Amino acid sequence: MRNLTINRLFGLSASLSVLLMATSALAQTSHYPTKPIKIIVPFTAGGVVDTITRIIGGKLATEYGQSVIVENRPGAGGSIGTEYVARSKPDGYTLLSVSPGHAVAPSIIKHVAWSPVKDFRAVEEFGIVPNVFVVKPDLPVKNMPELIAMARASSKPLTYATAGIGTSNHLSGLLLAQMAHVKLEQVPYRGQPNALNDVLAGRVTTMPLTIALAGPYIKAGKLRGLAVTTATRATEFPNIPTVAESANLPGYAVGTWFGFVAPKKVPDAIVQKLSADIVKILAMPDVKKQLAGIGMEMAPENPQQFDVFIASEYSKWGRILKQAGVTPQ
Repeated sequence: MRNLTINRLFGLSASLSVLLMATSALAQTSHYPTKPIKIIVPFTAGGVVDTITRIIGGKLATEYGQSVIVENRPGAGGSIGTEYVARSKPDGYTLLSVSPGHAVAPSIIKHVAWSPVKDFRAVEEFGIVPNVFVVKPDLPVKNMPELIAMARASSKPLTYATAGIGTSNHLSGLLLAQMAHVKLEQVPYRGQPNALNDVLAGRVTTMPLTIALAGPYIKAGKLRGLAVTTATRATEFPNIPTVAESANLPGYAVGTWFGFVAPKKVPDAIVQKLSADIVKILAMPDVKKQLAGIGMEMAPENPQQFDVFIASEYSKWGRILKQAGVTPQ
């Protein structure tokens, strides 16, 4: 009888401890945030990831009445800043701004010490920026089927410009080559503007160029837009078909997506609060206007959807890059 009473007391004590811990966690999350939030951009300042992060971060600061610090930690293709967040305290006060490189880096960079699936949980996806395959107007192709036909008839691979291995430009051309069964040769540059100059000069055949950069040249007649790389047409150019529909390549879809993730063990309540508040921010007219200015198609995904998407991107590009013979460097 005495042992039974002692066991009951131990059980009651353990239950009380769990209850107190749960109450403490709830109190912490219900008042979140109580101090500044840091958002790590794993690239240099001034780029599109940095710009989008500062737009969203500024609105979060207003919403919460707390400072939101955007900190650039570039290096190793984004891996340095990413690892910093992966090892940060999972309390919701350190977030990571992500784009396709988050899912691709482990397949192209040696000794990556983090996993986009195992070490992070999604907060919210914002949207996606399409690329558009462009050519000079004097090239005798008017659509994607004609470009593919030219590639098949050529004795050597057609060239396509990119901003480097693992960028959405590179992935767009790589996926087209594999799905259309044609040979394309990547010509990497240090950034899209440099690549664009050689497209305009005719030194490379084509480029899957970010639509915000391509737009003015298409409108001015200096480039011809053949097809957009995303699953749906671009709002700014509704008459340009997708690669999937124009080339009859179901499942072809590539774009530059953006969002926030957090260390894996951040509490659900904090993630859900951040997600809900970011959704409100994305619906603000001034935010929508700013993001549309860089070519973004709004496509918010909640944490569960974004987690699934990142995992699928990680698997998809790992398989495609391996098939193309791309190994981590």
